[in-house]
Amino acid sequence: MGAEVVKVERLGRGDDARAWGPPFWGRESATFMSVNRNKRSLAVDLKSPDGRAVLERLLARADVFVQSLRAGAAEELDLGWPRLSALNPRLVYGSVTAFGTEGPLKDRPGYDPLMQAYGGIMSINGHPGQPPARVPVSVVDMGTGMWGVMGILAALRERDRTGRGALVTTALSTPRSRGRCSR
Repeated sequence: MGAEVVKVERLGRGDDARAWGPPFWGRESATFMSVNRNKRSLAVDLKSPDGRAVLERLLARADVFVQSLRAGAAEELDLGWPRLSALNPRLVYGSVTAFGTEGPLKDRPGYDPLMQAYGGIMSINGHPGQPPARVPVSVVDMGTGMWGVMGILAALRERDRTGRGALVTTALSTPRSRGRCSR
């Protein structure tokens, strides 16, 4: 959609998806390349003050920040919504969690296969007489990403009108998930 995307990765090993193969294209997995096409990448140690300073310089002029760290990790790194909205009041902050921001499971980690089981989709997939099977495509991850993008685009439209950024949250949990946008 014309956005300039900078993906921040861990120092040393980067995104785990770089190794999700075969197939590989050179040293990179086809999966990684398919979901990161045309993104710029930056390796930063977010646990160091210097690394956070690099990210903060980017965020001070960014339109959107999306994070999918484990619940509470962004706040531990001082990269939560309250702090970043003070740094850049026009910032739209997208946060993807496993189980949302409220309730007894909010601090738990999660990933697509777990959410497929938790949400029940595995119970209707597979072969008769066999154990439940994972849908081979990461449908929960992709669906959650699409809902998140819709919320972010709506928040950008609202920011055009008001001049203020917003927090957009979405969760992987399928049975009780709900998106949320707040200023």
